[in-house]
Amino acid sequence: MGFVSEYFFAFLAGGFITVAIIYFETSGHLLVSRLAALFPVFTWLSYLFIGKLSGGEAVSQHALFVLLGTIIAWLPYMFVIYYFAPKFGVVKAIALGILVFLVLAFVFIKLYKI
Repeated sequence: MGFVSEYFFAFLAGGFITVAIIYFETSGHLLVSRLAALFPVFTWLSYLFIGKLSGGEAVSQHALFVLLGTIIAWLPYMFVIYYFAPKFGVVKAIALGILVFLVLAFVFIKLYKI
């Protein structure tokens, strides 16, 4: 498979999974939707491609970066949405969550030295 087709396949797979999560959630299949949303699809697919193109060491380094970044940026992002969605509405809560995520992510990326 060529370099460009690898990216195209990753794009299609990510889009398919996102649509499947939305479909199952809105059609009442909550267990399937929530399991799919929790499953690390994007890192799983990314690591398959990174491993194929750059090897296991690159995957290991990226996994540590994502693990630490999850604690620093993703968890606060999810908490903001959880807490503010019932108070401000979904769109405003997501916007605030993304703002919090971006600020924390940029700080983390600047300070990350491992």
